[in-house]
Amino acid sequence: MRRLLWSWWPWAIIAIWAVVTDRWGWAFSTSVIGLITYLTMPAVSPPRYGLSHEFDIESDEFLDTIAGASSVPFVKGNSIELLHNGDAFYPRMLEAIEAAEVSITIEAYIYWAGEVGLQFARALAERAAAGVTVKILLDAIGSSNIGHEILKTLEDAGCQVAWYNPIHWYTLGRFNNRTHRKSLIVDGHIAFTGGAGIADHWRGNARNPGEWRDTQIRLNGPAVTPLQAGFAHNWQQTTGELLSGAAYYPPSKRRGHLSAQTLMSSPESGGSIVRTMYYLSIVCARKSIYIANPYFIPDAVAIETLVDAKTRGIDVRIMVSGIRNDNWIARQNSTRLIGRLLEAGIQILEYNRTMLHQKTMVVDGVWVTVGTTNFDDRSFSHNEESNVCIFDRGLGAEMQQIFRVDTAACDRVEYDAWKHRGVWARTQEFVASFFEEQA
Repeated sequence: MRRLLWSWWPWAIIAIWAVVTDRWGWAFSTSVIGLITYLTMPAVSPPRYGLSHEFDIESDEFLDTIAGASSVPFVKGNSIELLHNGDAFYPRMLEAIEAAEVSITIEAYIYWAGEVGLQFARALAERAAAGVTVKILLDAIGSSNIGHEILKTLEDAGCQVAWYNPIHWYTLGRFNNRTHRKSLIVDGHIAFTGGAGIADHWRGNARNPGEWRDTQIRLNGPAVTPLQAGFAHNWQQTTGELLSGAAYYPPSKRRGHLSAQTLMSSPESGGSIVRTMYYLSIVCARKSIYIANPYFIPDAVAIETLVDAKTRGIDVRIMVSGIRNDNWIARQNSTRLIGRLLEAGIQILEYNRTMLHQKTMVVDGVWVTVGTTNFDDRSFSHNEESNVCIFDRGLGAEMQQIFRVDTAACDRVEYDAWKHRGVWARTQEFVASFFEEQA
């Protein structure tokens, strides 16, 4: 019923009938609804065939398949630092800004008014005044409350600020396409990305509801180039300016020993390469799958692959944002859809100390991905997203340990309790189900 209501053609049929029968009020309203559903429904679907587990996550075939399916190679010579919560990542980001020599680019879904926003604005303004080129691309909806003071600080210093996909009558066909990326790139070879934007609620160390739990990475090396290319593409699309030269694309140098793959996902490609990576990783797992994601709204294919993994004896644990979730629709749909997972014995862990916001996965203790992509249809089908993937046993062990530490702030969802949740809970889930693809 939900799919029917969100399809454009039933409303078009009613509108035509209304015109024929001179019901102009009905004709107008159903035409508007039909247009909205046409613009907001996902244009891409998950892969349904070929998700076999003939080879495992540690095989060359897996890495070759991931590289081939995404058209993104693994590049050597990178260093990667995991940074957990604002007390860890904001100082490192500001340190990199203060050391910038030629260029700083930022692509952000959220840059909000507040102390953190002002701190970043002043640091960026200082570098711009010193001659560093500073370009900032903000989502027109996500960062709409950045505030006059921050914008004035940036613009007075010569920082260039552009707005991704502002809402105009002539952009209605793309209004649901947002940039959900969070990247800070300094001098073309140091980058920060992950779940966090620039706002006060990411300060601290996830000690209470006012301090969100999140993970960023500091990436140094050739794997930064795709992040820069993604920024440059959206910057050109927004401003018409082409970015080129060593200020943005410096000569490739080894900065560490890790190979990394940087996935830039966009609805322009006709499908989410991050979703493909997630599903291939799940079916190729042999020991464990640990997923941490705030807005976990699995489609039918994801549910099947996760249940199949559990049936094969794999330890599957999924950590989601619990009672502190800031998105009511996402939380209700997540709760509604986890029944089969719970029945199969998959651990669903609700992080309840504060809002959990990181988007991470570690498989078999060796395959790690950290990025901006939520496990939902909005991220997979509508948003500009980015994830960095690494195959490394040491980093995998570190991520598994962090996941286990976070478990202490979680409550496990039991199948029996889920099955016997009340009428009011089910009613809320039913209402939210009609907006599942828009959560």
